[in-house]
Amino acid sequence: MKILIAILIFSIIVLIHEFGHYIFARRFGVRVNEFMIGLGPRLFGIQGKETMFSVHLLPFGGACVMEGEDSSSDDPASFQNKPAWQRFLIVFAGPLFNFILAYILAAVLIACVGYTPATIDSLMEGYPAEEAGLEPGDQILSLNNYSIHFYQEVRAYNTFHPGETLEVTVKRDGEKKTFTIEPRWDEKNGVYLIGILQQSANVKASFPRIFSKAFWEVRYMIYVTVQGLRMLVTGQLGMNDLSGPVAIVKTIGDAYEESVAVSIFYALMEMCSLTILLSANLGVMNLLPFPALDGGRLVFYLLEMIRRKKAPEKVEEYVNLVGFAILMTFMVIVMFNDIWKKISDIQMHAII
Repeated sequence: MKILIAILIFSIIVLIHEFGHYIFARRFGVRVNEFMIGLGPRLFGIQGKETMFSVHLLPFGGACVMEGEDSSSDDPASFQNKPAWQRFLIVFAGPLFNFILAYILAAVLIACVGYTPATIDSLMEGYPAEEAGLEPGDQILSLNNYSIHFYQEVRAYNTFHPGETLEVTVKRDGEKKTFTIEPRWDEKNGVYLIGILQQSANVKASFPRIFSKAFWEVRYMIYVTVQGLRMLVTGQLGMNDLSGPVAIVKTIGDAYEESVAVSIFYALMEMCSLTILLSANLGVMNLLPFPALDGGRLVFYLLEMIRRKKAPEKVEEYVNLVGFAILMTFMVIVMFNDIWKKISDIQMHAII
């Protein structure tokens, strides 16, 4: 059951991504030869006026196959025969629709379960937050000019900026106050702590605030993804910290089993939260300026609009081919790492 749920979540995210490409392609008159869900051999399909809508054997992935997307074509409806700005928007629409999906689901999640405000419930005695002058009831507004809207953002910022001096702006009795806090290394937990505790239950958002809170929820998911990439590039995270499809499926499965034991509603909300994270993650990853990704192609179209001259098709094809090969090699390594960690876990349990 948990594997089917993971496949369903992946399929929805990819479907929405490719649907973004499809909608904009049709809007600009590009012929879409096939809109496919899944990869590998085709299981079945329905032929539309121009487009074959099909389902393929492997449940992961999908594609919006446009005429002349990766090769030259004399068809006026070819992707390559459209202006650079239209090609840019068609490619950008995939990640954009992932962010839209994340926003809609965030609004649903907040409407159903509310949100956790960044209000201090209590302070750890003798820790930096108390020593700096913060008090229970203070609402945290920003950390080093990064605006805060949920309590989890406080934890995330402290995680991604360990040991960094914090300029904390709070709202107290209707007034803004700013405090300087030096996080303290905690030997027992192996982390930098500032000594803030938050134990309050979620609060309901009014109807208008649902939509603003949903925006900030998506921003938070994007922030987590970007900061994770930064730590990977700077060496603060290693290969063992990366998660590929195998690890993600396991995470989804474990989250489902734990949450469904509480209630079906709780399980639905947990799956909704994971889908928001994965959809925002896919949107960010696809915008990276790396060949074969949407972001890499967007770089070509931006250069074309600036130079008013298209890059040679062979050059673009070669760059994307090399980028795709590197990307696939990286994916294989990450997947192998997932499997190895899983085997190691099994062996450890066997020893215990």
